Amino acid sequence: SGLERAGFPWAEIAADGSSVIGKHDGTGGEVSIGTVTSQLLYEIDSPAYLGPDVTARFDTIRLEQVERDRVRIHSVTGERPPETLKVAANSHGGFRSEVQVALIGLDIDAKASLVSEAFWRACPYESDDFDKVVAQVLPTAKDDPASNEEAVSMWKLSLFDSDESKLGRPLLNAINELALATIPGMFSPGGSGKPRAFGVYHPATVPAAAVPQHVTFLSGETTTVESPHSFPVVEIVDVATSGESREFGETVLGVLGEVVGARSGDKGGNANVGVFTRSQAAFEWLDWFLTVEKFQELLPETADLRVDRYRLANILSLNFVIHGILSEGVAASWRQDPQAKSLGEWLRARYVDIPVELLGETR
Repeated sequence: SGLERAGFPWAEIAADGSSVIGKHDGTGGEVSIGTVTSQLLYEIDSPAYLGPDVTARFDTIRLEQVERDRVRIHSVTGERPPETLKVAANSHGGFRSEVQVALIGLDIDAKASLVSEAFWRACPYESDDFDKVVAQVLPTAKDDPASNEEAVSMWKLSLFDSDESKLGRPLLNAINELALATIPGMFSPGGSGKPRAFGVYHPATVPAAAVPQHVTFLSGETTTVESPHSFPVVEIVDVATSGESREFGETVLGVLGEVVGARSGDKGGNANVGVFTRSQAAFEWLDWFLTVEKFQELLPETADLRVDRYRLANILSLNFVIHGILSEGVAASWRQDPQAKSLGEWLRARYVDIPVELLGETR
């Protein structure tokens, strides 16, 4: 596959707005409908993709594999650009520290409860003295562990405050007090408690007219880019409508990733998960099966959050936007994966009932 050193992709853009995505011959990886679809779904919101000069309708995109490592993108329709432009502002959010305690083997919940109680008794501050406190139990240990590492779960405490002096050493001292007098097998594998500054992401908008676009050529000549004043009306099937159910016959329990690909990432405090298939039949099943409710059932961390679902049927894809899962942005998130890169692969690893006819495409 050559993925240990993938080739760098390029785009040949035609005058009609279509393009061919490719890579240099003899380099690793591949350019296919699947890989191009994956990139189109990366960190997007609704199918109306906002730009300063046009709103590109991703639900009109069509893809064609014209030859090996060459994919043509065509038939894309645009609408008027938004009257405002996005501004990404960041402010100093304060300081944060993390402390971790390993929970080994049996009785993970009981050990986590004891560690929590002992930590707050040893800490010179109360939980309410901090701006924000997030405690997590990460039950990663395996049953009947065959190695020491497979026996480890984790208690993780993330603390946020504007006062740097309340973090760091006071937390380390509290953890050190637990080492010889709480749970058996206690050790701290990471999270030094050392405070570090973090930023808070604030998306905002400004009038588009306040931000003129200029192009400067190598000759030194500069020109102002004027957006077109008229756009055709784009007729789009309601993207909020789910697919119609049909009989798919016998099913078997398997991982969702056997029949779908996925790509995920951060959008400020939100995250998106794009899910796509190889065939029309698989998309018809996915469109019926993967409702917002099913998505939240498979990814329980999203159950109490707003999730928007969008259809991009031309590229056999669904896109889910999860609001607020990353808190106030990457720098302020307490998640192990603060950029949500792994949500798609988590979804693909879940077991579901899959129609046998679809498994024939992949087995």
